[in-house]
Amino acid sequence: MDWVYLDNNATTQPDERVVAAVLDASQNLWANPSSVHRLGQLARQRVELARASIARLISAKDRELVFTSGGTESNNLALRGTLTQGNKPAGTLITTDIEHAAIREPATELAASGVTVIKLTTDIAGLIDVHSVTTALHQALRNNSQGPILVSVQWANNETGVIQDIASIAQACREAEHSPANAGQSRVLLHVDATQAVGKIPVDLRLIAADLLTLAPHKFHGPKGVGVLFVRTGVKLKPLNRGGAQERDRRGGTENTPAILGAGVAADLASDFLADTARIATLRTMRDRLEQGIVSALPGLRVAINSGSLAPEQRLWNTTNIGFAHLQAEAILLALSERGLCASAGAACSSGSLEPSPVLLAMGIDEALAHGSVRFSLSRFTTNYDIDHAIALVPEVVLRLARAMPGLINETHPSATSPRDKTTARAD
Repeated sequence: MDWVYLDNNATTQPDERVVAAVLDASQNLWANPSSVHRLGQLARQRVELARASIARLISAKDRELVFTSGGTESNNLALRGTLTQGNKPAGTLITTDIEHAAIREPATELAASGVTVIKLTTDIAGLIDVHSVTTALHQALRNNSQGPILVSVQWANNETGVIQDIASIAQACREAEHSPANAGQSRVLLHVDATQAVGKIPVDLRLIAADLLTLAPHKFHGPKGVGVLFVRTGVKLKPLNRGGAQERDRRGGTENTPAILGAGVAADLASDFLADTARIATLRTMRDRLEQGIVSALPGLRVAINSGSLAPEQRLWNTTNIGFAHLQAEAILLALSERGLCASAGAACSSGSLEPSPVLLAMGIDEALAHGSVRFSLSRFTTNYDIDHAIALVPEVVLRLARAMPGLINETHPSATSPRDKTTARAD
């Protein structure tokens, strides 16, 4: 079977040059990078070259990067490592309910352990109002008796592709930290989960005053098993993994040399890709064609492009989330998979659940649409053939499922589906 893969926000196909780097490291650079002998130091040299490549991708300093096992560990390290005073969680966390589970679930545990958690709301498109960040920061400054204040938000949402105004959120954090209400008593930190942003849009930490930032190379054609946490110079971070002095005492454990070297290659390739604005524009046009092709083929069914009303710069070029009212996303995905098309219902980590996406519900999306919302995500390897195949197959599968539910589809009066239903419902 020839597969059409449109689940690239879950993971991407490793570039062949990445695979070659991982294989070479596995065969020839297997020595421990912490060993003092020549083989170990050769591995160390290559690890540091990879670190430099990733640092260039996000305009950071080499020494500010911590290698982890993936984005989930990086997110946990960012939250737990900053909101721990001594051996006890303390401080205030400001976040949202549209974050990845790697933020939502640690936030719940931190709240149970005594950390004050403030939840920001979004509009139906999934955008955070920067004024609400300022209000939450002022509330935290009034109530915070000890510990830092940490704001943790996604740069780009994994389910919807919505891009937040991180520069303005960072500015709000800096203003709060230096406000008379704080008077230097509490450190105000910003953690950005940029797992879906890095490698897809420019990320320049010289321009964005983030204190911590998470990225995962397997989201931009790198290997799995390695993640990165940017920790700006001067930010204190309590290690979660102890038992070694690796990563400047911030994350113990022998480095995953093959994955790190593959990540370095992926970072260099991502830098080249981001410079090719014409290619990115072409891929965005392909995404738009996918949306329009699916929606226009289903005039008798209530369909919503979640976040489809946003400006191009507010959406990742590769992501669309389409809701098919009163259908089950799992049924759609299984039927598509049987025909060779891979997509997803929200985060891959949550697959198998029959519950609607908590991200879409938190945005205020109609539960009937949230239950039937499917995410399609492109990569730089996606072809026009892939898009054509999806445009032909998805409506066929959806119509077959809809016709099995009497009264769900109006084939006699297609105009029953309003233009707003078809083009502007904003939940992905």
